[in-house]
This record gives sequence, structure tokens and C-alpha cells, in this order.
Amino acid sequence: MDSAPNPKVDAFMQRAERWRAEFEALRAILRQAPLDEDLKWGQPCYTLGKANVVLMHGFKDYCALLFMKGALMPDPQGLLIQQTENVQSARQIRFTDVDQITDKAATLKAYVEAAIAVEQAGLKVDFKKTDAFAMPDEFRARLEGDAALKEAFERLTPGRQRAYLLHFSSAKQSKTRDARIEKCLPQIMDGLGLDD
Repeated sequence: MDSAPNPKVDAFMQRAERWRAEFEALRAILRQAPLDEDLKWGQPCYTLGKANVVLMHGFKDYCALLFMKGALMPDPQGLLIQQTENVQSARQIRFTDVDQITDKAATLKAYVEAAIAVEQAGLKVDFKKTDAFAMPDEFRARLEGDAALKEAFERLTPGRQRAYLLHFSSAKQSKTRDARIEKCLPQIMDGLGLDD
């Protein structure tokens, strides 16, 4: 039995210009699963209780199903893709046309079922600790010289800490790292994450 459609997702589908046919095909598959349909981060998201299980989203060159705990799922077809080296949990299955989705409908249903099984089993991703991420020298010096900043950074959630460290470290030049750090200081002091 199909899950109930969510009016917010209906509106998303109506607004979708790129990937509309693909989104409709993916939605038809996802709504057959015992998941609730919602709109989170501006994208259709399918949940089990309060847990986000799978999200569908589009990019310039492809659209995708994003399995929140994809790193824990079996991948018998070799379809799951890690977006970047820093993504620890989520994995995508990517599509460039609707035929890829319709041809793999049974396989996609099996992957959704596997994602649900991971969630029902209560499995957790073993995330790398924050201290496993590189801390740029520029930020380390700021923390060592400012006890209030160090305390504010340590109060942030591990995910927020990692996001800042990745943001600072990805700059190639020291002056760019300094500028990024300077720009983010007020957010850190206010207990906010990079994207809050």
C-alpha cells in the first residue's frame, strides 16, 4: 500500500523543472515503502518514525537517492556512491535519465528495504572523532590564544566542529584560511554551526 502523499512534496514536484520525470519515478518507488513522506532541507525525505532514511535530490548533472546510513547497507549491485571523502554515513545512487530508474525499479525497492532494515535494527555509523580531522595551524593558534573561543568551539556538537574544520582546511592559502576563520568567529561564539 502506498504511503500518503505530503502536500509539501506535491508542491516540490510541481515546481521541479529539472529532473521532474526522474523525481516522479523515484517518488512512486519510495511511496510503496512503509515510510512517511516529508520535505526536509528543501528536498523530499522519507522517514521511519523520527529517523531520516532516504532523501531524493537533484544536481546539475544527476539526480539521486541519498541513503542516510548508506555506509551500513549491503551493496550487492555496487550502486552506492560516497559523495566526497568527508561524507561518513550517507551514500547515493545516481541517475541521469528516467529509464535508469524504471529499469532498476526492483533493485531500488530492495535498496530501500535494506535502508529500512538498517534503521529498524538500530545500527549506528561509527563516526570519526573530531580530533581525527586536520586542524589548520591558523585556527589552532586562535584557539590557543583565546580561551573564550576555545570554550565556545568545544561546546559545539561534533558535527558542527567537523564542518568548521573541513571548511577552514579546504582553503589552500593561509590568508584564505585566516579570512574564513575570522568570518566564522561570531557564529562559533554564538554556538552556531557553519550553515545555521
